[in-house]
Amino acid sequence: MQRGSETTKDIIVIGAGVVGLSTAIRIQEKGGYRVTIVAETFPTDPKTIRYTSHWAGAHHVSQAFGNKRQRGDLFFPTYDNQDLTPILDMDKETFETMWRDSEHSGPIQGCFLRYNHSEFRSDGVDPTEWLDYMPDFRSIPNNELVPGATRGWTFTTFTLHPPAYLNWLLDRFLTNGGTMVHAQLQHISQAMHGGISGLPQKPDAIVVCIGLGARFLGGIEDKKVYPIRGQTITLNAPWVKYGSTLSSADGSYFYLMPRVTGDVLVGGIRVADDWFPVPRAQDRDYVLAGVLAVCPELAPPEIRAERTPTIDDLRPLIVEEGCGLRPGRKGGIRLETEWLEAGPQSEIPVVYNYGHAGMGFQSSWGSASIALDLLEEALASGKP
Repeated sequence: MQRGSETTKDIIVIGAGVVGLSTAIRIQEKGGYRVTIVAETFPTDPKTIRYTSHWAGAHHVSQAFGNKRQRGDLFFPTYDNQDLTPILDMDKETFETMWRDSEHSGPIQGCFLRYNHSEFRSDGVDPTEWLDYMPDFRSIPNNELVPGATRGWTFTTFTLHPPAYLNWLLDRFLTNGGTMVHAQLQHISQAMHGGISGLPQKPDAIVVCIGLGARFLGGIEDKKVYPIRGQTITLNAPWVKYGSTLSSADGSYFYLMPRVTGDVLVGGIRVADDWFPVPRAQDRDYVLAGVLAVCPELAPPEIRAERTPTIDDLRPLIVEEGCGLRPGRKGGIRLETEWLEAGPQSEIPVVYNYGHAGMGFQSSWGSASIALDLLEEALASGKP
């Protein structure tokens, strides 16, 4: 792309999580755009509660079912009385993109791990409609169900290692000529009017991918956005090569997913409007007990050979504990365009792409494509 081209348009993407980076790359690789990402935190920065993507589990198990779930949503986006086809399409597009990247000859090594995943449920939900596109999808016989499950399904999917993947995205963006600006915006007008060093003075459009930050950024202040607190534990259990989830009728949800590092990430905490920024001891014990019931094989083989393992047998395996605030939003992901005043008799299109709750990684490329379409439609129209 020639920076001096008269047809090149300046686009600012606010936010550098997985959604922001994927969206910036989609726009950039379309051609005809010069893209700048402005964010308080980038993947190269230390882990912080203010940057959720670092703490993600990041496996691909679509949950595009909205109100078909027989209980209130605390983790997945809800779409009241909506056609769920676009949501499933986002997940499918993302899966197809990441599946190609996860090949042994793919562009990023030391990031993806393909594995067999088992989805166990006792909440009356049948996921066939939104999971039957997964490789090797089939039902699990009743005699192979874990305790507490009434039905189960298995398929092949992948996990990815968030720090490696996010830094690869950032490197890809920069290698393609993108610009990154470290800054904390107080108001969206600071991006519109060139008030931040390094940003274009007169951008042609702005794309907002700031997750939970949409609740606080001046000019947006979306009060439909709320945190869904999660807490994860990384265990050094390289003998576990498969993953599982258990969704129960009482609303509990436990998961374990192996990673290419040889570790296994486990979790099961999802609490709406909980801002507590560090791991809680009681949540740790709750998660360890839940995942051990689903997968006793998490305990070292020598212990299982002698007796029934307890959560105390898992404590020495803990490598890291994390806490993240998933960006939930009442009504689901915000994917739309708004024209905001940028000066006297001047307006600028602002494309919103945030509110992915716990599904940011697995819908990232699909929602990025929709955001690109919205951007191009707005720029082609020239006015609201």
